[in-house]
Amino acid sequence: MALLGNIIWFIFGGFVMGLGWWLAGIIAFISIIGIPWAKSCFVIGRFAFLPFGYEAINRRELQQKDDIGTSAFGTLGNILWLIFFGWWLALGHLISAIAFFIIIIGIPFGIQHLKLAAIALMPIGQTVVPKEVARAAREKNAHDHVDKLRNK
Repeated sequence: MALLGNIIWFIFGGFVMGLGWWLAGIIAFISIIGIPWAKSCFVIGRFAFLPFGYEAINRRELQQKDDIGTSAFGTLGNILWLIFFGWWLALGHLISAIAFFIIIIGIPFGIQHLKLAAIALMPIGQTVVPKEVARAAREKNAHDHVDKLRNK
């Protein structure tokens, strides 16, 4: 089902939105100071091309440790990203979501656009993994949290 969803998605807008992410990545890379943002653009651009079967997850949640992207530097980077790139990528996804919500068959595609719009606002510290990996990471975090509570 994910394959069919990805094919339909790619034809009806995923290609354009993925190119938008990659264009933002190229611009960020060319600017030299934007290289840290460029990597996020290419990762999420691939997700924008084929989103079904994958999920964005915070790296802290996935790896159970902090890195530069999940620290205060990542927050600062996300604020700068929002000012220069995030708002127009999020707006593109939001407009696409509204267009898909108009027809009932487009609702799953509209939901994917809303997920991508949220990621477009704050992409640093996020990574894209198969849904099963994200689910397993969240389950492990929940079990670890329960174990911590029981040991108090």
